Amino acid sequence: MAFGIVDYIVFAIMLLMSASIGIYYRFTGGKQKTTQEYMLGNKNQGIIPVAFSLMASFMSAITLFGVSAENYYHGTQFVAINLSYVLGTPIIAYVFLPVFFKLGNLSVYEYLERRFGLLTRTFTSMAFSMQMILYMSIVLYAPSLALGAITGLSLTSSIILVGLVCVFYSTIGGIKAVIITDVFQSLLMFASIFAVIGVAMYETGGISQIWKIADKYGRIEFNNFNIDPTERHSWFSLVIGGMFTYVSLYAINQTQVQRYLTMKDYNTAVKSLWCSLPLLSLLSISTSFSGLAMFSKYHDCDPIKSGRISRGDQLMPLYVSDTMGSVPGLTGLFVAGIFSAALSSVSPVLNSLAAVTMEDYLKPFMKQEISDKKRVFYMKMLVLTYGAICLLLAFLSQYLGSILQTSLIIFGVIGGPVLAVFTLGILLPHVNQKGSLTGLVTGLVFSFLIGFGRPKDKNLPTYINGCSGLNETLQLSSLLHNELPNDNSYYWYRISYLYCIVLGFLVTFLVALVVSSIFKEAHCDNPDLFTPFVAQRLRKHGLLLKKKNFVKMDIRSPDELNQILS
Repeated sequence: MAFGIVDYIVFAIMLLMSASIGIYYRFTGGKQKTTQEYMLGNKNQGIIPVAFSLMASFMSAITLFGVSAENYYHGTQFVAINLSYVLGTPIIAYVFLPVFFKLGNLSVYEYLERRFGLLTRTFTSMAFSMQMILYMSIVLYAPSLALGAITGLSLTSSIILVGLVCVFYSTIGGIKAVIITDVFQSLLMFASIFAVIGVAMYETGGISQIWKIADKYGRIEFNNFNIDPTERHSWFSLVIGGMFTYVSLYAINQTQVQRYLTMKDYNTAVKSLWCSLPLLSLLSISTSFSGLAMFSKYHDCDPIKSGRISRGDQLMPLYVSDTMGSVPGLTGLFVAGIFSAALSSVSPVLNSLAAVTMEDYLKPFMKQEISDKKRVFYMKMLVLTYGAICLLLAFLSQYLGSILQTSLIIFGVIGGPVLAVFTLGILLPHVNQKGSLTGLVTGLVFSFLIGFGRPKDKNLPTYINGCSGLNETLQLSSLLHNELPNDNSYYWYRISYLYCIVLGFLVTFLVALVVSSIFKEAHCDNPDLFTPFVAQRLRKHGLLLKKKNFVKMDIRSPDELNQILS
């Protein structure tokens, strides 16, 4: 299908608007000359823009393609993950966020130096950098699937195009440009998904018909309460594993914490987090339903089995190519939405990687303090550098499996151990550096062993009996494919990938506790480094110790008593 002139105009307008936002913030206000403005937006950003930015940071083209394909090939059970967002939000808002907002450090990993020492901080921030670089490479690769199917652009051209635009406005505009552009791009993401659903409703006759077809072919499933850990998706794996993943991304990930710190105070940041929750769920549920919408068209002529595409992540671009070509501009809107999804994820990550590199890798080893203007220049160069690295790695992403599952595994194998270290830090005063560092290394090694090397998951049955022009041999192979036996790999590879983050967390947590109890050190007693209810307990304990010592002191006046208490 040809990408028409109107489609090109719509797509070009989107790219120009994204770039223009970066240019605007470069030449207005403080012109991004200070670290406070470039990285924290002068701490005066609005609740709604930040809410959209929090939602968009990790809802990329991976979500649009991956979640829709998940519901198409595996059914609707994945929708249960939305409950994990509801359960995880108060944990983020009232356990983790108060600590980071009180300290106000640009790098969230600076907290770990104060709590566990420089070595733990450096090692953890390196793990974060690796996680985000791997994730960004997949994010940059995903839009190329759409461009290749719809516009005919090559893989190389599409990855370079999205990468250059993203790096451009992230570099010159700073965090303000990233947040405002996220709002614009979020609306385009919603428009793309609703366009897919709207076309399916028009072709089938309404939502009820889409649902009826999906139910007939076994795609509707909400009642899997199987506690077996090898069950790929059940309420237990999705809610437990999903909650750990959500908390690791929204509570201790530099990309999100940096957004909280652009707010004027803690209460405003909490409001913004709660506002992002319905936006996140709406996009997740809408994307899930778009998978059923596409299934209504291909239920009797699966594109993979009929040889039209090679992987499920290409399903949505194919659907758009098949259904929207006759409406001028609609295909361009979809491609713009896919690009926006990628841009809204890559730009904040580039920004946060630059902040972490400056604060965690370079600043501790600088012999003399550099000017604020020079720091901003260095961070802009770091954004460019990380953008180039991720562009190179994006070309390797085509050899991975499902982009949704791969991204969740990347979040899990690194996010679990890192989340455990932060949790130990803010909750347990007796855990020390030896314990946290040993636990982190052990947890990362364990998580990588069980996270990668997994066999391909089996899909629900799909059919090609409605395809025209296919020979009998191909139809027979399709039927045999639906009857493939279950996988016989090692047990730990059969455990749901959603439990990788939970297991990594538990291994890190337990090892840290054991090592800290063996190599005992003085307990950390700084209340500022702990979550509010632990900090309150520490203050009471400290006050009791002072009172016990009063009986041994010769206190001669009320003023002397007040001086000791203070």
